Parts: sequence; C-alpha cells; structure tokens
Amino acid sequence: MTTATHDHGHDHEHHGPAKGLTRWLYTTNHKDIGTMYLWFSFAMFLLGGTFAMVIRAELFQPGLQLVQPEFFNQMTTMHGLIMVFGAVMPAFVGLANWMLPMMVGAPDMALPRMNNLSFWILPFAFAMLTSTLFMEGGGPNFGWTFYAPLSTTYAPPSVTFFIFAVHIMGASSIMGAINIVATILNMRAPGMTLMKMPLFVWTWLITAYLLIAVMPVLAGVVTMMLMDIHFGTAFFNAAGGGSPVLFQHIFWFFGHPEVYIMILPAFGIVSAIIPAFARKQLFGYSSMVYATASIAFLSFIVWAHHMFTVGIPFLGEAFFMWATMLIAVPTGVKVFNWVTTMFRGSMTFETPMLFAICFVVLFTIGGFSGLMLAVAPADFQYHDTYFVVAHFHYVLVPGAVFSIMAAVYYWLPKWSGKMYNETMGKVHFWLSFVGVNILFFPQHFLGLAGMPRRIPDYALQFANFNMISSIGGFLFGASQLLFLYIVVHTIVAGKPAPAKPWDGAEGLEWTVDSPAPYHTFTTPPKID
Repeated sequence: MTTATHDHGHDHEHHGPAKGLTRWLYTTNHKDIGTMYLWFSFAMFLLGGTFAMVIRAELFQPGLQLVQPEFFNQMTTMHGLIMVFGAVMPAFVGLANWMLPMMVGAPDMALPRMNNLSFWILPFAFAMLTSTLFMEGGGPNFGWTFYAPLSTTYAPPSVTFFIFAVHIMGASSIMGAINIVATILNMRAPGMTLMKMPLFVWTWLITAYLLIAVMPVLAGVVTMMLMDIHFGTAFFNAAGGGSPVLFQHIFWFFGHPEVYIMILPAFGIVSAIIPAFARKQLFGYSSMVYATASIAFLSFIVWAHHMFTVGIPFLGEAFFMWATMLIAVPTGVKVFNWVTTMFRGSMTFETPMLFAICFVVLFTIGGFSGLMLAVAPADFQYHDTYFVVAHFHYVLVPGAVFSIMAAVYYWLPKWSGKMYNETMGKVHFWLSFVGVNILFFPQHFLGLAGMPRRIPDYALQFANFNMISSIGGFLFGASQLLFLYIVVHTIVAGKPAPAKPWDGAEGLEWTVDSPAPYHTFTTPPKID
C-alpha cells in the first residue's frame, strides 16, 4: 500500500513555488481538503473543550470563585457554538471529503474549487467569532441557541460579528452539502446503484439534503436579528408587534434537523466499523437506509418539542410529543441492526470497535433520556435543567464525538500509510469512556433534583454531584491530549500499515452483488 497522498490520480506534482503553504491554500484535492477539515475541527474541539473546562472549574464547588457570571455566560455560549459548528460538523465534512470519492469510485469531489472555498472561509469565521471575547462588552452571552430578545435587545455590541460568523459557517455548510450531493449522484462508479452504496455514503447523502434545507433557515433567523438590532424592525420585539416565540420557532426549525445532521454521519461510520470487526455483513442494509431517511423526515416535524413551556396549544403539544416519540422507532431499528450484526460474529476489539460499541450503548442511553424529554408534562419539570444538558451530551459526545474518533482510528492507516499504537489507542478509549460517564451521568441526577442549566452558582445540595461531574470533565479533557499525541505520533513515526490494516476484517469473500461491499480499503474502480 502506498501512502494515501499518492493514490490514483492524486499525485501532487509540485513544481517551483507550489510547495508548503500554497499547496494547502490552492489545493483542490479532496484528501488535502479532508485533512484540513479534520485538523481544523480538532483545533476547535480543543478550544471548545477549554471553554468547557472553565465551566466545570467554576462549578467544581458552590459559590462564585473563578470567573464573573457574565464571562461564565460567554463560556457556555462559545463552548456550544464552537463544538457544534466548529468541531463536530467540520469533522464529519472532513471525513466525507476523504472517504466519499473513494467509496463511490470517483476521482475527486464534483466541485473541487468550491470544496477549497468551503473550507477556507471557516478559519476566518471562527477567528471572528472568538475575537468577540476581546471586544467591548464581551462575546455572545446569550447561550448557543441565542434566544431573542436576549440576543437582540440586550445583547453586547459584538453580536453583529457573531451574526456575520454564523452566515459564513452556513455558507460553508451549504457549499459542502451541494458538493456531496453532486458527487454521490453524478460520480458513482458504473454498476454502483444507490442500494449498493456503503452506508456512510447513504447517511451523508441524506445529511447533505438536511443541510441544504435548514442552513438557509438559520441564515434567515440571524438576518432577522440583524434587522431588529440595526434597522428598526421588530420581528422578535413584542413592543413593536413581534414575538420572541417566533424566534424559537424559526431557530428550532433549523436547530432540530441540525442535531440530526450531527448524528446521521455517525450512524454511517458505525455501520462501517461494526461489520468490519464482527467479520459479518451488516444486518438489514436496506432497513438501515429507510430508517435513516425516516429519521431525516421526522426531524423536520418535531421542532416545537424544544418549546413545550412557551404556551403552545394543547393539540400542538400532543402532536409534537407523539412525532418525537416516533423517531425512537427507526432509531431502534438501527440499534437492533448493529447489535444483530455483532451477534455471533467473530469479533475483535481494536480501538475503532471499542468506540463503536461504546457509541451504540451510550447513544442509546441518550436516546432514552430524549424519550423522557419528549413527554410534554414531564418536560415541564425537566426543561432548562441539567437533565437536558445530560441528555444532549450523551447523544453528542459518545454519539458524534466518539464516532469521529472511531473513524480516525479506523481510517488513519489508510490516510497516512502508518499504523497507530494499539495500546495507546485503548488507553485513550478507556480514559475517555470512564471520563465521559463520570462527567455526564451525575448531571441526570442534578437535573431531576432541579438544578438549572447555564447558571454559575448553585445551592449546596448540588455540590457533590457537581464535584464528581467536574472531575470527570477534567479527566475526559486531559485524555484528548493523549489522542492528539497518538495521531501526531502515528503520522510522524508510526510503523508502516499493512495493505489490509484490519486483517480479516476484509477476509471474507464478499460476492460482487452483495449490498454495500467494503470499498473502504480496496482500490476504487478506474473511470475512463
């Protein structure tokens, strides 16, 4: 196996000055762009994690000790924004850039120059977003959901820069999604029908449609904010005939599909890894495709479950409650299929498989607490408590983040031609696994006992669980530095990877017409 940067048709012929920085600035190579997305998202992951460490340090004990309440609010806001838009989404786009062309047998992405642009506007967007922390009045302090009128009438002056940054991120996402749809629909190898595509390709095709549908909604709502702040409109100002609840409807019509954008590609990753290490074909391929599509469709009609407490009509509450519960059905199908794929398989437990199994178990826990939140009368009690924080972190950390880590361990030998240190990988997994549960499990109890989210101080009865949670947070945060070391060490000094890094993972003879053959480590078909 040659190193990945010299795959078919991708040799970088660099003559003269086209070396170093210009190679990365001008590149239209999907692998280079995927690499840049992944490194950028990792940098944002560490930055957003640093903000989370500030939050957990302040909450280590009751009372106000480390930071001012105002700065605490800026930390909760920036942590959420950077993790969602800067860490999770670009990481999935990076994985898509690297793997999709190879999985469908295409020489590159359909629109390579747009691909370059969609990446390079991101560092500027996040530089601008982070710079708000140094502006007069501080950075955004209104939570990552930026509810009006807190984000319009009472916001710091830096909110305008925040709005611009969100526009740029949205433009990046839309370009990336159009590129993915164009590549999958137009550039598949001859004979690869839609129902023969690997599931990672399917989940990304559906995710891309979600992005194209909802990113303009986000652009719309931040534009309305801009009008309210600078141009005298009153979209969200009750005094001028507007409504703060309108903001929530528009935001969550974007925001609910958004949370599925952050988990569907994870489903695709796990559906690639589990069959490889169980040495069995994925159970229920077509049901996985239909389940993914069902989840995507349902994600559009459940947005007001975030708004049970605003006073929507009783029938509205009933509808959104049942529609939300319905999402558990296709999700349950997926979990059943993953477990059945592992059942009686010849499983081995390399690092990617450990992360994938952990994904299935902990994501399911997050799903169960989501079902609890779907029950409208119960949600009146849970709303805006730490129970909600525990729920969405169980879905996003062991869900989205662990699946990204699984993907990195799984595909790093392919990308770099080097093998990571398996022992260190396992140490990283166990530290992360233990840390994430110590961090987020106690927050369920805090929330059920009534501790509100986004508050820098708390009553004495919450002290013990907060201390436990913070210790878990510091453990989880520190263990990601080990992850950084493992990845860098692999690229710089790793042992050469065998041609089939997961020996036996491809050992079975797949028939040509079996659904979703493993194109992951085979040479893509040449396209004349």
